[in-house]
Amino acid sequence: MKISVIGAGNVGSLTAMRLAQACLGDIMLVDIAKGLALGKSLDLEDARWILNSDYNIKGTEDIGGIKGSDIVVITAGLARKPGMSREDLLLKNSQILKEVSLNVKSLCPGAIVIVVTNPLDLMTYFVLKVTGFDKGRVFGMGISLDAARFANIIANEFSVSVKDVEAVVIGAHGEAMLPLPGQTKIKGLTLNEFADKDKIELVVNKTVKRGAEIVAALGTGSAFFAPSAAVAQMVRAMVRGEEKVIGACAYLDGEYGIKDICIGVPCRLGKNGIEEIIELNLNSEEAARFKESANSIGQLLKGILCMI
Repeated sequence: MKISVIGAGNVGSLTAMRLAQACLGDIMLVDIAKGLALGKSLDLEDARWILNSDYNIKGTEDIGGIKGSDIVVITAGLARKPGMSREDLLLKNSQILKEVSLNVKSLCPGAIVIVVTNPLDLMTYFVLKVTGFDKGRVFGMGISLDAARFANIIANEFSVSVKDVEAVVIGAHGEAMLPLPGQTKIKGLTLNEFADKDKIELVVNKTVKRGAEIVAALGTGSAFFAPSAAVAQMVRAMVRGEEKVIGACAYLDGEYGIKDICIGVPCRLGKNGIEEIIELNLNSEEAARFKESANSIGQLLKGILCMI
């Protein structure tokens, strides 16, 4: 199993580390910055004896290094700065990912592709269309991270173990996300049953604003510990054929009454990528808000369609 990570910044290098240390395959780390991927791969390789693990990781600035990959993780692109929305990144990251996507299509036409670059929903759609791959083989990490943040904030606010929280988030990765209190459970009870309306509103708002909170606190760059963990969870589910339900940015072709959009929904991940899109039983308010989230993506798609 060969897994390539394109982009050796914080998210990419930590993803490579997690994948290597989990012994999920041979890892190739790629970045156009001279020496960056090589230096980080050598550093990670030096940890093998300490960790008592014979994982295999290499680094290069040559995109040709991804040839024959089974899974490609795309983290390349500009990161958000304070005050910058994910959508502000749209044009520049579209230009970067077009070249990346064409190389993936040429060098590893059978690969499964996970997109991490922001704005994630738009970039996932862009990569899907440029590569022309099957919709089950191109998807984005997004709401799996949002669900992790929702679970963590719930655990902190209600003083429960994060292990007791089953968090559910759908929609766009960003402020149009839709945490679902009625489908999120704490020790078997839905969040609606567990807490009052004001407390629920508090944890939902904190979740929606968590990414921007981290960006503001860091000053430069954005989150990388949790995003890399979310990617590793996806890769593990596929490599090990776990058939696990994980939130992913997936292409919808009629599911939830939505067509030709990539947006966050629960998916069953297996050896072939997305094996099944899970359609939740949404109430009328949730369904309406989900469509609003999809519409927000659709409006922005117009800005990149000319580049495909």
